[in-house]
Amino acid sequence: MSFAENGGVKKLVASIIASYEENPELVKLDNTDQINKEVIIHVLERLRSLVFAGYFAKKPLKANFLEFYVGELLEDLIYNLQRQITQALYHKEGPYDGVRERSERITHAFLEKIPAIRRLMMTDVEAAYDGDPAAFNRDEIILSYPGVYAIMVNRLAHELYLLEVPLIPRMMTESAHGLTGIDIHPGASIGRYFFIDHGTGIVIGETTVIGDYVKIYQGVTLGALSTRGGRLLDGVKRHPTIEDHVTIYSGASILGGSTVIGEGVVIGSNAFITKSVPERTKVSVKNTDLQYMPDGKPASHEALQEEFWDYVI
Repeated sequence: MSFAENGGVKKLVASIIASYEENPELVKLDNTDQINKEVIIHVLERLRSLVFAGYFAKKPLKANFLEFYVGELLEDLIYNLQRQITQALYHKEGPYDGVRERSERITHAFLEKIPAIRRLMMTDVEAAYDGDPAAFNRDEIILSYPGVYAIMVNRLAHELYLLEVPLIPRMMTESAHGLTGIDIHPGASIGRYFFIDHGTGIVIGETTVIGDYVKIYQGVTLGALSTRGGRLLDGVKRHPTIEDHVTIYSGASILGGSTVIGEGVVIGSNAFITKSVPERTKVSVKNTDLQYMPDGKPASHEALQEEFWDYVI
């Protein structure tokens, strides 16, 4: 007799439902304020199509079709984003009179920021093109660079964050985090000409402030010194300030809300910084001594090279 025929499915259903009763905080039942994650991702894709018009269209975008194209995207966004913002406000504050009118105002205020966000994104694309000798052209950067996508999502989410929209900004940036490995909190404030090279493993915390012409590499953390205070730290500046024209190489960690990296500073790979650095300073980690041990015996670098070339030849 099969598992189903033996009543196994019914027993399993009962067991899982019992676990729902044990942990009700992990269950949403009869819920009218649930945000739809798939709709948020849909909204992000529509916003990207507005920011980079024609790049992600399913068919070539004709100049004489542009007005209809933009209008159609805006209608879609107004409908879906406004509904999700309403749900987010319900989730935080509960139903109240005027919430739909408030979400409509927020949606329109956000969409009015699109031209300014596009201008900022153009500086980010230029920063990537100017800063990466491997870049073929700007199309390659827009279509394939994970850093550009993560920055775009942050710039969009940051505007919603400033408009005090709950949940949705973080859902947007975490979607980008999942796709790119780049974790930028929507609260982080980022200036013009921002370039993320490679990008995997980058973490930029909520209260980080980044100036103009900043370049960072993979594995960089702009984080907090400690989060032991938990919720008591909400609203406190916990993350560093990075001033203009700073370069931060891979694996560096810069921590603390009072830490300021001055203009023109270069931070070398794997540096661990918890204090401010004055402007136009180069910070590097002294190389550790390397030992080369063929067959378990110490050998000089020169001896190893000679052995290697003997083997190759």
